[in-house]
Amino acid sequence: MEKILLVTASKKSADMLLELIQAGGQRPDRILVTSSCNEARRVLIENNVDLILINAPLTDEFGHEFAVHACHTTTAGVLMLVKSDLADSVAERVETDGVFVITKPISRPLFYQTLHLVNASRMRVYTLQKENRQLRQRIEDIRIIDRAKCMLIAERHMSEPEAHAYIEKRAMNYRQTKRDVAEEIIRSF
Repeated sequence: MEKILLVTASKKSADMLLELIQAGGQRPDRILVTSSCNEARRVLIENNVDLILINAPLTDEFGHEFAVHACHTTTAGVLMLVKSDLADSVAERVETDGVFVITKPISRPLFYQTLHLVNASRMRVYTLQKENRQLRQRIEDIRIIDRAKCMLIAERHMSEPEAHAYIEKRAMNYRQTKRDVAEEIIRSF
């Protein structure tokens, strides 16, 4: 994990959590510390973080709304620390959105294990998002190529296989992608 956002109300708990993170072998490039959810929201606008660690309750709100917001607007793993008597009710509210909840007082082995699970979960989401972007790009390429084929069919009276072959041949001859050729065809008409 490269960047961590730590949201906790007191300096004492911030120091304890920083020590806990570093003792667990985590060596983040940067740790951002805020004391309220509003401040944390501002930090998220300006920074991409890999892990958000929320020590509830906070000064301006409990923290579960911010945790859900962070899950929906970032790719960061979100971990919430909650007193044991509230943990089950908070977990019911936030786990479906992807927030991990651990009870306080913190058990070091459980904390480290949860950090690894959050990181694994975040990497899986990142991989799925990357695949999703690639698929969207392919769909967009196909859409543009099909539009160029339709123009060739309408303007040059080619059949669909002829238009397809024309785009492929031109792409090979000019060492361009089929999308680039299709965009040139669209611009020319």
